[in-house]
Amino acid sequence: MTTDCKPRVAREDYARAERFLPNNTQKLMFGLNIRPVWIDGSDSFWYRLDTREGKVFKYVDPSNGEFKEAFDHAKVAAAISRTGKAVTHNTLPFDYFEYLDEKKAIRFLVDDELWKCDLATYELEKQETDEEFLRSTMGFGTRGRHQGRGRQRISGDEITSPDGKWVAFVKEHNIYVRSTESGEEIQLTFDGEEKNAYAVPMPSPIARAGLIPEWSRLAISWSPDSKRILTHKIDQRDVGECYLLQSVPLDGSKRPKVFSYVYPLPGDENVPKATSYILDVEQKTQVKIDLEPMQLLFYGGPYFWMYWTKGEKDRILMTRHERGFTKLRLYSVDPRTGAVQLLIEEANEKGVDSYDRRVVNNGEEIIWIAETDGWAHIYLYDGHTGALKNQVTSGPWVVRELIHVDEEERTIYFTAGGRERDRDPYYRHLYRVKMDGTDLQLLTPEDAEHRVNFSPTGNYFVDIYSRVDLPPETVLRDTSGRLIKHLESADVELLLATGWTFPEPFKAKARDGVTDIYGMIMRPSNFDPNKKYPVIEYNYSGPQTNITPKGFVGVFGQNQALAELGFIIVTIDGLGMNYRSKAFQDYSYKNLGDGGFPDHISAIKQLADRYPYMDVSRVGIYGGSAGGYASTKAILTHPDFYKVAVSWAGNHDHRTDKASWCERYMGFPVDKHYEEQANPTWAKNLKGKLLLMHGDMDENVPPPATLQLVDALIKANKDFDLLILPNGIHSSSGHPYITRKRWDYFVKHLLGAEPPKEYQIGNA
Repeated sequence: MTTDCKPRVAREDYARAERFLPNNTQKLMFGLNIRPVWIDGSDSFWYRLDTREGKVFKYVDPSNGEFKEAFDHAKVAAAISRTGKAVTHNTLPFDYFEYLDEKKAIRFLVDDELWKCDLATYELEKQETDEEFLRSTMGFGTRGRHQGRGRQRISGDEITSPDGKWVAFVKEHNIYVRSTESGEEIQLTFDGEEKNAYAVPMPSPIARAGLIPEWSRLAISWSPDSKRILTHKIDQRDVGECYLLQSVPLDGSKRPKVFSYVYPLPGDENVPKATSYILDVEQKTQVKIDLEPMQLLFYGGPYFWMYWTKGEKDRILMTRHERGFTKLRLYSVDPRTGAVQLLIEEANEKGVDSYDRRVVNNGEEIIWIAETDGWAHIYLYDGHTGALKNQVTSGPWVVRELIHVDEEERTIYFTAGGRERDRDPYYRHLYRVKMDGTDLQLLTPEDAEHRVNFSPTGNYFVDIYSRVDLPPETVLRDTSGRLIKHLESADVELLLATGWTFPEPFKAKARDGVTDIYGMIMRPSNFDPNKKYPVIEYNYSGPQTNITPKGFVGVFGQNQALAELGFIIVTIDGLGMNYRSKAFQDYSYKNLGDGGFPDHISAIKQLADRYPYMDVSRVGIYGGSAGGYASTKAILTHPDFYKVAVSWAGNHDHRTDKASWCERYMGFPVDKHYEEQANPTWAKNLKGKLLLMHGDMDENVPPPATLQLVDALIKANKDFDLLILPNGIHSSSGHPYITRKRWDYFVKHLLGAEPPKEYQIGNA
């Protein structure tokens, strides 16, 4: 008789880990995300505060110093209870409301019924359904299916003109408008046909398969005067498709279903093309914009920035990337003739990113963010000639977003990182600067990540600041930066009572021993510094972002739960990631296979020198999508350091992934470096333990990306593990079974322990 001496991880450990999954930790924290709802274009607003006892709605008017509850919660609850739905003052059954009648009444949804409540009598009156109100609730937990698009109103497959007199829609591949007054329908285009239709982007296969709700994204934009429509005729004939095989159809059928969809791959010669047109509703005419058809490299439809100016001589300002993303151009289009004028052109042999921009004084000037001098900065251009008037900001730091523009004061409000000395360069702070580049001022002084929301007037802003080791604080400031009111402090005491401790942000040196790189460490809640812990790196190497959270809310993903099983979790942003200099990010250009791993390995070893409880002889790595590619690439190219890898939906060969992303970072045309950096090329190097997982209905990174790697591993006679999730889509990495299998794999192969058999997440 033999005795199994392998240590075990108990069900209690898995239950503790489960309690740290995001849906559970959210129940232990309150006041994390205060979202102001500005009232009627004014400086006054309301917000919802979630507390341990329930929700509270508060009202703020900084112009007169009012800070109070938005209404009498008990009286509203009593009124709702009289309809037959029993509620209390802190369990009101809505998350969003609107003031009516100069704040003398409110309206809200209860079980899809719209009610108006008089704030003098607290009597309820049932209202007719209001699509505009339903759209306003989007993102507040009440109704999440209604889509908004700026000043246009969208309902299903219809887009209403700004003046409300017309509705644009697509029928039989052509564009029609319908009068909202008479109901008369007018056909505006006549040559649309299947796979060469107007305004309809490539349909989603997972929506057709019933895995996500169907929703409209018509390529239609009304002019401000409601007289014209900008649209595109999208030619999808003779272009490459991908296929998803739904082996487990939702209707119970035993016969698999195949869903095809247009999916441009890097290097494809024939890709979907969009020809742009201006349709005149009154004249019933069609004008082609004098540009070559736009090549659509993203499988979801045409994406570009555009802006209609106003007036008799209105124009359309629109951007286009050249194939390969080495040039970005801004054009001015005459909607009457289709004539085009090139205003701005950016070019860089290592790719040009599209940043935020603003139109000033109805197109007289353009505020533009670019990396012309090697850092993302603000430039001011003449909106008619495209001549550069002046560079607004400069220096070894990065502008992140344009937040607000005061045209009268000629002042720009923007966020940026890296300007404040001795602070994490990824933290966003709010600044203001004159358009001529003078009078640059910091408006958010706290050493933290800042998220700001400006009032419609531009007189005030709500600032939520936090760090991974600092819960959110919400304050109200005016645009001089003066503190008007501290609104809320997040309540995380229940979370701290579990033994949870704040993650630790850290700074280390990159592979060159000079460049500072940044990351985060997470430890289990029962951490013992006298023990030795295996290390797991959570990775996402997409150069368009960074992986390490900077604000408190970003901490609460899968990592803390995994740490609870006996691991130290780290995230690291090495060379090649975003939000630093252009040169810093360009390290990954045509070089995604590097993954920053020499930097990550260097940082982990430096951390182990500081913290002897980190066992660098047992290092694992996991990630999804670009992180799935990177985690696998890490174990294949650094097999003596990374011993275990778990990959979800990895784009293991960039020749099998979407052209829009891959051509930006791997270049165009496709050359030998694509093959050299593909994971199947390195399959023969596998030494450690590798678990590959993919959803069979992933439209973003199609399953062949993983299965072609499987083929290479089999041909190399390598042992590995594979899990295909039926009806899994790209975002299914948090699926309970996928989560549990990830836990099991690291417990078995990195911790060297036996996991509890078939632990069921959802029963803790």
